[in-house]
Formats: sequence, C-alpha cells, structure tokens
Amino acid sequence: MMEENISAIATPAGKGGVAIVRVSGKNALQLAEKMFTPVGKVKVSQFEPYRMYPGKIDGGNFSDFGLCVYFKAPASYTGEDVVEFQCHGGENLARGILKQTFRYGARSAGKGEFTKRAFLNGKLSLASAEGVADMINGESDAEVKAGYLLYSEKLTNAARELQAELKTLLAGIDVSVDYPEEDVEEQHTEELREALVALKNKLTKLTDGYATGKKIKSGVTVAICGKPNTGKSSLLNKLLGYDKAIVSDAAGTTRDAVEGTIEIEGRKFNLYDTAGVRECADRIESIGIERAEAIIRSADVAVFVADLSRGTDEEDARVLQMLTGKPLIKVFNKADATHDETETDADVHTSAVTGEGIARLKELLYEKSFGSRGEDAAFLIEERHYDALTRSKASLARAIDACGTEPLDLIGIDVKAAWDALGEITGETATEAIIEEIFSKFCVGK
Repeated sequence: MMEENISAIATPAGKGGVAIVRVSGKNALQLAEKMFTPVGKVKVSQFEPYRMYPGKIDGGNFSDFGLCVYFKAPASYTGEDVVEFQCHGGENLARGILKQTFRYGARSAGKGEFTKRAFLNGKLSLASAEGVADMINGESDAEVKAGYLLYSEKLTNAARELQAELKTLLAGIDVSVDYPEEDVEEQHTEELREALVALKNKLTKLTDGYATGKKIKSGVTVAICGKPNTGKSSLLNKLLGYDKAIVSDAAGTTRDAVEGTIEIEGRKFNLYDTAGVRECADRIESIGIERAEAIIRSADVAVFVADLSRGTDEEDARVLQMLTGKPLIKVFNKADATHDETETDADVHTSAVTGEGIARLKELLYEKSFGSRGEDAAFLIEERHYDALTRSKASLARAIDACGTEPLDLIGIDVKAAWDALGEITGETATEAIIEEIFSKFCVGK
C-alpha cells in the first residue's frame, strides 16, 4: 500500500449530473473525516465499506450536499483505502472539492495512477490494466468487448498457464543437469522436445488471433475502388447514411480519398472512397490515383465498383488486376438504371438511389473481414502482447531445434527466455520503462 494519498476528479470534464472526486491511499478515510459531515449521528470513522452515505462535502469556499462511499483495503480498485465524494456535476464545484483534498494532504494523481497502484498492489495484471484503457478508449462495441476480455485476465491466464508449464520443464532440466545419467538424459530430451512442441503450438494458436484483434482495435480498412463515374461516392454516402463525398456526373470528381466510419455487427469499418483509377493526363487527378493505389495496397478488403448499366471494359479489368490477392467484393452499382441482371460475376447488385443491395454489401464486408458470425473471443489486440508472444514462440523454436544437439543447460536458456517474454504480459518481467509507458496513456482519475 502506498503511504501518500492521491486525489483526482474521476469523471469527464464539463457540466453533468454528478461528478466524482476519488482519493486513494493509507489515510483516505482520515481525509474524508475532515471533509465530510454525514447526515445523522454516524461518524465517518464508523462508515461501513461499500455503502453510500449522504451528507455535506466541504469545498473550501463553499459546501455541497452529496454522497460519500468508502472502499476498504484490500477489497478496493487500487487495493488501498479509497474514498469517493459524489457531488453535483459543476466544473468549479468538483475542482473546489479536489483542491480541498490537496489542502488536507493528498497530492494530484498522475495519469493512470489509480490503475498503476492496482497493478503494483497485485489487484490486476499488466495486461488487465491495458484492457481497462482499451475499454475506455474503445470506439466500437467489439473493441470495448475485447478490452473487457483483456481486463478480465483472459490473456493473462493463458500466459500464466504457459509459464507454469515452462516452469515445470525448467525444473526437470535442472534436475537432469544436476544428476546426469546418459540414458535418462536422452529419454528426458525427447520428452522435453515433445512438450516444447505442444507449447509452441499453443502459442501459435494465440498469435493467430492477432489478425482479428488488430482489425477490432484499429478497424477494418475498406477501399472502395473502380474506374471513374461508377457511383463509388454515392455508394459511400449510402453506406454512411449521410452525404460525405461529393457526387457528380463528371468523371474524376473525387481527387483524393474520402473516408468515413461505420459499425457492422458492433465492429468498426473505415471506408475510403478512392479516386477513379484510369489513364489520364491531368496531373492533379494522377496524384489522386496514386494515393488511391496506395490505399488499395494497404486495405484489408477491397470493394470493386462497376456500372451495371454499362458493363465492364478494359479499364475495369485494369482495376481488378490491381486487386489480385486482396479480399474482394465485386459490386455492380446503379441497379436502378437498368433491368439487366445478366452480370453473373457480381457478388452483389446495388443502387445508391434506392438502397438495393446495401444490406447485403454490409454482410459481405463482415464476412470477408471476420468470417462467419459467432461469439467474439478475440482478446489479443495489443501489438505489445503480440510481440511478446512471438518472441516467446521464437525462443521455444530455438529450444526445439537444440534438443538432441545441445546440452540441456543451453536448452534451458531458451526455455527461460520464453518464460521471460510471457512475463512481460503478466507484468512479472516488465521493465519500469514499459510500465511507465503503459500508464502514461491513461487519463487522470483512472
């Protein structure tokens, strides 16, 4: 438990119905005794933990009638004594109460310091703390859910299980090194190799989930592409539900990528309406086409748009050639302008005028990005975790290759390196620099 009290406003800045001033530390309850006068005969020192008490909060130059709650260590968020004052949500009102906590000995909490104390006091792992930040910063339902899975120790538990198995193997290696018998060592080396292969396979299963996790965290990048005047901008506007891109009958109106974001099944999709790809002499339009090609190369999914009323030609074929190897949805747009539905190569016929095919296009975007619908089990969403798992897997690969050719004590070095890499996720081997960087991304008050 930390000796000094820290204090901060735990609710967002601005006016609101309620504001919360949070205090954590060894003497949090004693500070509350100086600042809070409860209704009735009960004293602050007699407060039952986790119960709300009404009363007068001292704001220095003013008072407010609000609530006070006491969370007793170690059963609190930080693992320390915590007191929260719930006052009316005026900016100056909350700041006045915060300043009063400073006058009574608390200091201003740093970014993420409440959660950092929770980590240092063993209330949650480092990965779980990162899950808190992901929930707070989540821009889609799926990102919030993935953050919660991380916060609820999903990844940490997987890492700890792997660490426990590695620790058992390390103990066996130590015994074999200390009591060498040639026939026993040979048998143990083969058993060790089999165990290491099984662990490496488990790590591979975890790292394979990062592709989905990355798209959940950053959103799926979708490039809407095709030759000019096929209705790409109108299609973007229809998907977004509002007019974002300029729509014109003149070819080449879109000179640079226009972007917008939608959610499909709670997951974020970043849509880019790119400049129409064609051979042209206009230098400005050429720059737009170059940028369009760059977006297409980096996109997770490409939506190729052709004009159903005109069919396809060599320019369409050129665009499709650029999309080779990319997850692709072929859209034949302007279905309202023709009754011809002979284009069998289309994944969907759409109309930005009537809305035909838009719902199906959204379904295809989801399927191309995430496969079939189902329970979202993605919790590997941080690049730091992916890097740690990848390094652990690489260490195991070296240990496997060394089995039968290198002494057990040298194999043990790589096995220990695999354990250490996993410890960066749980926090057991994370450096102070890593810890500081993680909590610097938090807001003050959390």
